[in-house]
Amino acid sequence: MKILVQISRIIVGALFIFSGFVKLVDPIGSQYKFQEYFSESVLNMEFLVPYALPFAVLLIIAEILLGVMILIGYKPKFTVWSLLILTVIFLFLTWYSAFYNKVTDCGCFGDAIKLTPWETFYKNVILIVLIMLLVIKVELIKPIFKGKIPKLITFLSLAAFLYIVQHVLTHLPIIDFRAYAVGKNLQEGMEYPEDGSIPPVHDFVLENSQQDLAPILLEKEKVMLIIVYNLQKADKNGFPAMKQIAEKATKNGYTVYGVSASFTDDLLAVTKEYNLPFEFLFCDETTLKTMIRANPGVMILNKGTVTQKKNWVDVDELELK
Repeated sequence: MKILVQISRIIVGALFIFSGFVKLVDPIGSQYKFQEYFSESVLNMEFLVPYALPFAVLLIIAEILLGVMILIGYKPKFTVWSLLILTVIFLFLTWYSAFYNKVTDCGCFGDAIKLTPWETFYKNVILIVLIMLLVIKVELIKPIFKGKIPKLITFLSLAAFLYIVQHVLTHLPIIDFRAYAVGKNLQEGMEYPEDGSIPPVHDFVLENSQQDLAPILLEKEKVMLIIVYNLQKADKNGFPAMKQIAEKATKNGYTVYGVSASFTDDLLAVTKEYNLPFEFLFCDETTLKTMIRANPGVMILNKGTVTQKKNWVDVDELELK
């Protein structure tokens, strides 16, 4: 029994750390997922939508920190019961998603691994069984270090996780698992897999009043896309920086366009207000949120390959050759 408890402890801890880490490096992705859960069509708890980001951050840090705590054996009773409560919440959400076909991707492993709601539900059922074993035999969970070392590791881990969250929210995800990551080619991403499933890059259109310019722009060597997925939610402090970087890029031979899902009249107004030297194209808001976790942000393309991405606070770091 002791060996079984230790194996369960390692599996549970490793799984929670992995699941928490892939979301820790991109908490905005989890924010979008919780906004989907809180929407009228799913849980109908729209009053929680404004709090989706802090809720996501809290849950992510709790998940990864509890994984660390169970591995090192810090406060085992508190840890195993917290793991159980957290997993029961996940179990309900994934069952609800699967049974009512509400959310096709639960986001439990961020964008790193895609699971169907039923696959995630059964994964959580197995987790519940392992955690229940830890609850029943909690006296067998001992700290792997003596003295105050487990406490020190826990608090240092918490500080590190909080720093990562702050860094990612200020800049961009440390690790990008999406189809629009630096180094990815968008044309290749648009190709349908052999199984006929939806390609990683879809709904990618860059429309002006007459046509979709995406096929043309994906063939060009120097393209800068200034992405403002939603003008009402954009950080207005970023527009002067967007103006400067667009002017610099144009001088260096880049084709520069803004891309947004906002209304044309609003885009014309902000263009006039900040004297922006580029035209806005239309693209689906969900696609833009997937392309870059910034509002506004900049993406550089070279014949369809993403070569650079920056939040507006870091546009001075762009290499425009």
